[in-house]
Amino acid sequence: MWSIPKTTILALSSTYLFSTCFASAITDPLEAHRRRDAHNLRARNIVSDSSAIQSSYDFIIVGGGLAGLVLASRLSEDSNHTVLVLEAGESGDANITQINTPADTYYSSLVGSEYDYAYQTAEQTGCSNRNVSWPRGKVLGGSSAINGMYLVRPNEPEINAIHAINPNDTDEFWAWDSYNAAMKKSETFGAPSSDIAAEAGIQYNAASHGSSGPIHWSYPGETFNIVGNWTPTLATLGIPSNPDSASGDNSGAYITTSSINPSNWTRSYSRSGYIDPLPPRSNLDILPSATVTNIVWGSGTSGNLTATGVQWASSSTAAKQTVNANKEVILAAGTIGSAQVLQLSGVGPSKYLQAAGVDVQLDLPGVGQRLQDHLSGSLIYSTTAETAGDLHADGVATAEFLSYINSATAYVNLTTLLGSDSASALISSAQAEVDSSASSLLPLSDSTVAAGYKAIYDTITNQFYSSNSGQIELLLSITSTSVLIQAAIQHPLSVGELYITSDSVFNYPFINPNYLVHDADLTILREGFKMARLVSQASPLSTYLTGETTPGSSVSTDAEWDTWIQGAVGTEYHPTGTCAMLPLELGGVVSPSLLVYGTSNVRVADASVYPFELSSHLGAPTYGLAEQASTIIRDYWNGVSTNPNTTTTSTSSSSSSTSTGSTDSKSNNAVSSAYGFGGIVCAAIACLVGSMMDL
Repeated sequence: MWSIPKTTILALSSTYLFSTCFASAITDPLEAHRRRDAHNLRARNIVSDSSAIQSSYDFIIVGGGLAGLVLASRLSEDSNHTVLVLEAGESGDANITQINTPADTYYSSLVGSEYDYAYQTAEQTGCSNRNVSWPRGKVLGGSSAINGMYLVRPNEPEINAIHAINPNDTDEFWAWDSYNAAMKKSETFGAPSSDIAAEAGIQYNAASHGSSGPIHWSYPGETFNIVGNWTPTLATLGIPSNPDSASGDNSGAYITTSSINPSNWTRSYSRSGYIDPLPPRSNLDILPSATVTNIVWGSGTSGNLTATGVQWASSSTAAKQTVNANKEVILAAGTIGSAQVLQLSGVGPSKYLQAAGVDVQLDLPGVGQRLQDHLSGSLIYSTTAETAGDLHADGVATAEFLSYINSATAYVNLTTLLGSDSASALISSAQAEVDSSASSLLPLSDSTVAAGYKAIYDTITNQFYSSNSGQIELLLSITSTSVLIQAAIQHPLSVGELYITSDSVFNYPFINPNYLVHDADLTILREGFKMARLVSQASPLSTYLTGETTPGSSVSTDAEWDTWIQGAVGTEYHPTGTCAMLPLELGGVVSPSLLVYGTSNVRVADASVYPFELSSHLGAPTYGLAEQASTIIRDYWNGVSTNPNTTTTSTSSSSSSTSTGSTDSKSNNAVSSAYGFGGIVCAAIACLVGSMMDL
């Protein structure tokens, strides 16, 4: 793939980097390393020294995770706009091999490291009063840098339901056709090899995928015979294979895509896709190790707050620093972080803000409410099959093998799960409980939040339950020496909340997803595990399994299942809902233009805005969400259109946009003016060297 020998490039780059980038005499080797590291980061628009950032930017993005880095890349394509990203975590360079190696998500996980917030929930009454671990990425790329790399599109009816419940979405940014196009915009699809496809039973429709986006959607370079038995086994249980799961119907069984770059078998995530390929941009700065403590408000009145900037600190003991926002503050800190920053800035339920010692700027009850998560667990089986865990234990370390991650999945609708009569009975029972659930299960007493809960409850029980939409996800895992069949609930009726308990961002908020407080959730999850057991007993998969070790034969009655579930299940790592995109009268936090109600220039653009859980993993839809958010913001400030919203917005910029090009093909005009020809060459060589380090 190289037109110039690597040795020539390395020699050329070493000479050029020394003579041009480090022209001043450096006698201290450690100083040379520090300067070289700083230069390499700068080549990726990452600032290693906070003194290098400007006093103001047009857009300040709070959080350099999955959505935040998409926004940074897209917004900085307009050379007339300046962009700053403030990320609480580190750059990730110190552990880049672990991040880049897909299999290390199992064998050398960064969960529990400095790259993980390592949150815990409050005691969950529905989970035997346990505190449940909630890992979240704290590094450039966020959770996309440490997660399991599943890429599963949501269902068309789910996205259209978001559009329907938001009547002001007149531009249809959140209707399926537009949203699906945004997901495809983020994607470059890579087909599996014919051998891998045949062995794993992979089916796909390339036309349903994108072909020129920053994130690679592909398949591992290694697979196993047992994986190829997944879809035939589920077919015997009435769960058909799905040859086109990216088309808007993700139900059924299939081997899904993963965020793998097939050119070098590395993780494809928001930093590697949207930031690292960029040339240096004079209008983009990304500062790691910078935790935003609060938004700074101007002299507006309550109900029309205008952000003038943010404050941030490098640690709980460091002094706060202020950077000004000329146009907008965009929260992309995730389901926990975005709600937390809003509350620390005085926007949220006044009850909780006052208790935490925060001055109330705007009583917005929905901030932190509607917290939900996919709850999951595993049945474990001994096996005669060769597993990825076996090969790893034997020391196999080829790039193709280390790209293997679990990707066999299935989404099972309620009728298949329960049977027609039992499904109808559960639907009728759940529908009858909407009022009692709204009055007894919601942690915050607020009429608008309750109205929103009822509206979404009706959507789930009247639409999703009776549709083909998956209510349980089943997963096959072979990355240990055992075989795991996992089950996860997709549309819980249980909702919780998140709120601050102090005025410091460095003190974690109270996190309560309220797992399994609605009886329908426990019933559906129980039946999901029963289905998982049936999968283990069905041929041809059963020929590989020699016994169920967890929970085992001691669990068979409904009561025994319920007890085991409450003591064993945990997060599937998909929290959402705390800054819900809903009308204000339904307890919403943001409008369809993602503006926070009662503010003129603060938006939220991350997984916190989904008003209900999607029947999918959240990576793929959130790439699409961030692409849509970028379009909304760029259109507004470049005068293309004024998007509908139900809150006051600032006056559109009259200046015309000068685009620096797409992520895949950048114009060097802005770079040339800022750095000269030498800067372009230096950046290009640094990118080549960085690419070789990834191979």
